[in-house]
Amino acid sequence: MNRVSSSDYMLWAKTRSHAKYDLANSGLAGYPFAGLPVKIEDLEFNGPSYYGYGPLQQAIAEKCGVGIDNVVATNGASLGNFLALAASLEPGDEVLIEHPTYELLVSTAQFLGAQVKRFFRQRDPDFRIDPIALQAAVTSRTRLIVLTNLHNPTSVRTSEATLRDIGAIAREAGARVLVGEAYLDSLFVDAQTSAFHLGPEFITTTSLTKVYGLSGLRCGWILAEPEMARRVWRLNDLVANSPAHVAERLSCLAFANLDAIRERSRKLLTSNHLLYADFLEQRNDLWAPRLKSGTISFPRLLSGEVEQLCSLLRDKYETSVVPGRFFGMPDHFRLGLGSETEIFALGLQRLGAALDELSGRAH
Repeated sequence: MNRVSSSDYMLWAKTRSHAKYDLANSGLAGYPFAGLPVKIEDLEFNGPSYYGYGPLQQAIAEKCGVGIDNVVATNGASLGNFLALAASLEPGDEVLIEHPTYELLVSTAQFLGAQVKRFFRQRDPDFRIDPIALQAAVTSRTRLIVLTNLHNPTSVRTSEATLRDIGAIAREAGARVLVGEAYLDSLFVDAQTSAFHLGPEFITTTSLTKVYGLSGLRCGWILAEPEMARRVWRLNDLVANSPAHVAERLSCLAFANLDAIRERSRKLLTSNHLLYADFLEQRNDLWAPRLKSGTISFPRLLSGEVEQLCSLLRDKYETSVVPGRFFGMPDHFRLGLGSETEIFALGLQRLGAALDELSGRAH
């Protein structure tokens, strides 16, 4: 059985990704604590946190347009993904996971003893899912199909029509669909609701981290049909038990002020997307799908070695990006667009200088 016990990507992210000009972070720059109207009673340590803290469960349900019994609050989307995978799979079950994708989805499934198969997003022209090719990869042993929307690492959007096709494929195979939606709220124009609403075979995960810059709250959640949600809650007893109550209370406060937090994110990403589009127009050594939304991009280096570029960026230019090897595509790298705009602009300048040096064009 192809089983792992750790994540090479997370080791790299925690020990090697940090730099003065951080273009490796896939989420928004941290939202300041001072931006929330916090009162002393919001910092209470203890409270009724059993199978969900009632006010937080209600806030998530209202945001997502679902019933409280569909919501499982989790310690971030990563734990949500772990619990959703663990609740959906038995050792030896076949799970079909998109390629490329977030490394933890693959390593977690392998840790759980699942038989991992991959279905390939078509790089050319834009990493979209072909439902016909996906259906050809499904077998009678497939119990779960896993994808991200917006796609990690490219920010490509999967349409509701394609998700409906995937749901139909899963139903026919007697499988479920897990959709990681950590970046979906960055669709500020033409927003898309959670895939959970498309049918009971769908399970979704997300958080307040990537789009809202609230990583420190560790406010994530799963949406699932009630029986699956209850199963996840009981499984969580073995993993996380009780959450930090003060974080639950502050998360409720964040939901009450989410419109303002979202507007800050929209303005920052709008500015950074314009800078990035201009940067790509000036480069003939990079290719990437043109972004309309999202906090990350996945450019392909058309000449030279990505690992050499990453080392040069870090060692000489104090800048970090994520090597594509963590996504199974070593000629790409993932670049985050969520830094404060001044830092992002300077990071792009340094990336351009490193690319020029790598190709011999530097003066």
